[in-house]
Amino acid sequence: MILYLHGFRSSPQSFKARMLGQAMKDRGLEDRWVCPQLPASPARAIALCNRLIEQARDNGLTPETDLVVIGSSLGGYYANWLAEQWRCRAVVLNPAIYPTRTLADQTGQLTYYHSDEPFEFLPEYLDELAELATGKPTHPERYFLLACKGDEVLDWRDMADWYAGSHGRIIDGGDHGISDFERWMPDVLDFALATHPAKP
Repeated sequence: MILYLHGFRSSPQSFKARMLGQAMKDRGLEDRWVCPQLPASPARAIALCNRLIEQARDNGLTPETDLVVIGSSLGGYYANWLAEQWRCRAVVLNPAIYPTRTLADQTGQLTYYHSDEPFEFLPEYLDELAELATGKPTHPERYFLLACKGDEVLDWRDMADWYAGSHGRIIDGGDHGISDFERWMPDVLDFALATHPAKP
């Protein structure tokens, strides 16, 4: 199962999510693709992800070998936490490393990027983010990092330091949304769909 987690203010309608979902469908693997709308609350977002993984496990999925979490930006932060908890693999796309810093000025009423639907990012959500902090990956070989030096929102050097020893690519240029993701998607899918994933 591939569980895709979108970023802050984003949704399953993000172009990376749609591109990956279509690629899975083209491969006849749409039944292995899960891409939920995440609640604004980090605690509720993680609870939703845990429920989805638990349901899949109850249906025969072995997280350590059969689950890959792909997370973009804030979704990358969540993916890191889930990968450490479930001992599964993860792909992180321009992941947030220190979101309590980068989102500190984002509290209040906001709207989603792909709709006019409003939501509120409460100050206590920063505390929930802090509670999800992990150390650096215990098994970096279980991770694939895609980081753009041209990211205008997050510092790629934080990503490279955090995921030292992982698979992946540091891209010269680029942007936070990875607008040329189509170029790098084959590498992401090769890792996510590997028949013989890296062992912990």
